[in-house]
Amino acid sequence: MFSWLGKQGGGRERGGGGSDVVQTVTGGLRDLYLRKLLPLEEHYRFHDFHSPALEEADFENKPMVLLVGQYSTGKTTFIRYLLEQDFPGMRIGPEPTTDSFIAVMYGDSEGNVPGNALVVDPKKPFRKLSRFGNAFLNRFMCSQLPNQVLKSISIIDSPGILSGEKQRISRGYDFCQVLQWFAERVDRIILLFDAHKLDISDEFSEAIKSFRGQDDKIRVVLNKADQVDTQQLMRVYGALMWSLGKVINTPEVLRVYIGSFWAHPLRNTENRRLFEAEAQDLFKDIQSLPQKAAVRKLNDLIKRARLAKVHAYIISYLKKEMPSVFGKENKKKELISRLPEIYIQLQREYHISAGDFPEVKKMQELLETCDFTKFHSLKPKLIEAVDNMLANKIASLMSLIRQEESNMPTEIVHGGAFDGTMAGPFGHGYGEGAKEGADEDEWVVAKDKPAYDEIFYTLSPINGKISGISAKKEMVTSKLPNSVLGKIWKLADCDGDGMLDDEEFALAKHLIKIKLDGYELPGTLPSHLVPPSHRKPFQTAE
Repeated sequence: MFSWLGKQGGGRERGGGGSDVVQTVTGGLRDLYLRKLLPLEEHYRFHDFHSPALEEADFENKPMVLLVGQYSTGKTTFIRYLLEQDFPGMRIGPEPTTDSFIAVMYGDSEGNVPGNALVVDPKKPFRKLSRFGNAFLNRFMCSQLPNQVLKSISIIDSPGILSGEKQRISRGYDFCQVLQWFAERVDRIILLFDAHKLDISDEFSEAIKSFRGQDDKIRVVLNKADQVDTQQLMRVYGALMWSLGKVINTPEVLRVYIGSFWAHPLRNTENRRLFEAEAQDLFKDIQSLPQKAAVRKLNDLIKRARLAKVHAYIISYLKKEMPSVFGKENKKKELISRLPEIYIQLQREYHISAGDFPEVKKMQELLETCDFTKFHSLKPKLIEAVDNMLANKIASLMSLIRQEESNMPTEIVHGGAFDGTMAGPFGHGYGEGAKEGADEDEWVVAKDKPAYDEIFYTLSPINGKISGISAKKEMVTSKLPNSVLGKIWKLADCDGDGMLDDEEFALAKHLIKIKLDGYELPGTLPSHLVPPSHRKPFQTAE
C-alpha cells in the first residue's frame, strides 16, 4: 500500500532518504489498516453495511477522476479534449451514446478489457465491483491506450443520466450505488452541465446525493458556454447555482468552471478570456491530483475509520438492547424505528459529531434483513486501537508524507491539452499584464511614456527626479490600497535612491495600469520592464 509514491514520483529509483520515506509510509499505512482498522470492520460487519475491505490496488492506483452528468453534456468529449486523441470504446453524439462505465487508463497498447475480466485483475482497483453482478459488469469496461496524460491519472466516464423510468428500471443494477462506490475511491468528481440543459432531474439529483460525504472532491463544469452571449451566460450561471443549492447541502458555494471544453472554434468569442482563465484553473486543479494523492488516500482512511467506530457503537448498542429469549422480532422493529433517537443518544454518550453517522434511512433498510442476536457486544480494545491510530499514528505518517513531498520533484499531469497551455505564445497569460512586451526589443512602457512625462513634469522634478511625497500625491489618485502602491514603489525605484526619474515614474504608472486592469504584480521586476537607462547597473547589482 502507498507504493504509488515510489512508482509515480520516482522515489525508489532515486535512492537515498526519499526512498526510505516511501518505504516507511507504505509499510506504516499497510500496518495501520490491517492491524488497527480491519479487525474492527470485520468484527462489526462494516463491509456488509458500508464499504468492502480495502485491497492493495486501492492504495496503489493512480489518482482517478469521475465524470458525471446528464446525457449529451459533453462528458466523453471532455475526455477526448484532455487526451487529444480518441480512446477505444468512445462514442459521441447528441443522443445517449455512452451506455457503460468506461475506465480510461494507461496501457502500452490500445485495447478494451471487459468488466468480468477487469474485476478479477488484482492489479486494478475494481475487484469489489463484482458484487453488482453481471448486469453491471456487462456495462463496465477498461479502455487502455498509451497516452501521456494517463501516466499520471485515470478517468472514469459514466453513462449519461436519463430521466424517468429508464434510469431506475432499465439499467438492471443500482446506478447510484455504483456511483457511490466510485466516489469513495476517486480523487475528483466532476459534474458536467450543458448551458442549454440546466434542469436537474430527480434521477440526477439522486446521483448527486449519493456523493454525500465526498463534497470536498466535487467540482462543477458548465460546458458549451460559448453557445450563449454574456447576458444569457449570467442568467445560466445564476440558474445553475440555484439548482445546485437545492441538491447539495453545503454552506460553501461549489466551484463552477465555465467554458467550452472541446477542440473546436468558439461560437461566441466575447468571453474568450474568461473561458481561457477558467480552463487554466481547472487544469491546475486536475494537474495537482498526483501530488495530493497520498494525502487524499490518508484522508479517506481517516473518514473510513471514523465511520467504522460509529458503526461499532450502533451495532453493539442494538446487541445490548436485544432480549435473550422472547420478543426478539418485536424488539428489532422497535429499535429500527427508534434509530434516530439512538443516534442522538450515542452522540451524547461518546461525544460524536452528528456528521459522522451514516444516513438513517439507508441504515434502517439494511438492518431490516439482519439478525440482531448475531451482532457482537462492544469491545473497548478494538475501539482503543482505532483511537490510538487516529490520535498518534496518522500524525506521524502525515509528517512522513510531507517530508517525502519536499524531497521529491513536484509531479503534475503532462501531455494532451495540459501541454498546450503551459508554454509558448498560447500559454495562459502570455503577453498580458506584467508579461506584455517580453518578446519585444523596444521597452513596452515607451508607447505611453509621452503621456506619463506630461504628468511627471507637473510634479516639479528637481535635477530630473521627483521625491516620494510628490510621487505619492499622483499614485494615490489610482485609489489602490497603500500595500499595493508600496509594492509598486519598490519595483519602480530601480536604483533604490528614494526618488523617481522620468523612466521610473513611467514604470510606476505602467505597473498601476497593470493592477487596475486586473492582473497581478510581479514579485520581482522582469528584465523587459527595467527602464533602458537603468538596465546595466540594475543587472550588475543582481
